[in-house]
Amino acid sequence: MTTNDNGVSQLKRTPLYERHRALGARLVEFGGWEMPVQYSSILEEHQAVRTRAGLFDVSHMGEFKVEGQDALPFLQHLVPNDVSRLAIQQALYTQLCLPDGNVIDDLLIYHLAEDHYMLVVNAANIDKDFTWVQQQAKQFQHVSLSNQSDTTALIALQGPLALDILQPLTAVDLKDMRYYRFVPGEVAGIHCLISRTGYTGEDGFELYCSSADAVGLWDSLLAAGQPKGLLPAGLGARDTLRLEAGLCLYGHELDEQTNPLEARLGWTVKLAKGAFIGSEALQKVKEQGPKRLLVGVQLLERGVPRGGYPLYAGEQQIGSLTSGAPGPTVQKNIGMGYVDAAHAEPGTSIFVEIRGKRIPAQIVALPFYKRK
Repeated sequence: MTTNDNGVSQLKRTPLYERHRALGARLVEFGGWEMPVQYSSILEEHQAVRTRAGLFDVSHMGEFKVEGQDALPFLQHLVPNDVSRLAIQQALYTQLCLPDGNVIDDLLIYHLAEDHYMLVVNAANIDKDFTWVQQQAKQFQHVSLSNQSDTTALIALQGPLALDILQPLTAVDLKDMRYYRFVPGEVAGIHCLISRTGYTGEDGFELYCSSADAVGLWDSLLAAGQPKGLLPAGLGARDTLRLEAGLCLYGHELDEQTNPLEARLGWTVKLAKGAFIGSEALQKVKEQGPKRLLVGVQLLERGVPRGGYPLYAGEQQIGSLTSGAPGPTVQKNIGMGYVDAAHAEPGTSIFVEIRGKRIPAQIVALPFYKRK
């Protein structure tokens, strides 16, 4: 959120705002930004990503650079995952944790060059995260930080045809690029960081470029993809796609009352690497076992599950949903949420309370959808 001359709060806009308006997008507030929730329909955009390709503006995300000879020891202290395992041109997923082990944000870390990293954080948390990262860096002499969120744009091309659409626009050989790897290169004559990552459960690429080049890159990708059925896609489809893929969303599955172990992100918590912020608390959770666990929930009768709805085993409330929606690809009404660890076994019969009525449901293993 920014404030205008009259002191009135204004939503921030990405460099592609006018393109979204021209495409007839329905714009909504999201994390202090005015963002497209859909262009055609959520269902149509979801199916395009699953069967062909979709194009997302994710320029609202935050990017911080971390440089200097203490960059690696600093990041090892800052996050639970093991940043020392990153080769140059490799990325990993991790979290920023509080001393109690709970999650300030989840993020990607890119190893750009020796002693040079990029952190990619959630849009609503940019200021909070940068303040936190700056505070923690004071313990390290040779670290410099810069918040490059305002000058960096990010466009995500996702779906089974993403490679076919992107390859003719770049000289970089994409087909041998592995998942969570990236390379600098030109796309349609625009300098980008080309990353084989995404948040949809599909193959795809995320392209970082200068904010000044975002419109040119967007137009080139849209023109190249339209003959192959590419659609621009909004936050609505992004949410149903990530939900089917069982991917956490900060503010829903993750927050400052939740730790990575109960969110089933134990694979990102490397206690053996040595001390980091929250390591003692997470060690204790691991030894005792999480009291609650993230689960998939599938309705057995009609109804639309939503975040916040209570979950019951008999008369006992055992937890609540954090996200929920119809799953267009799996053709089931699905949700994710936390339940007491004793009730977290897949196959457990439960009820979801929807507007005062308890609908039969079942706990199922995540993810709901996995691409072949």
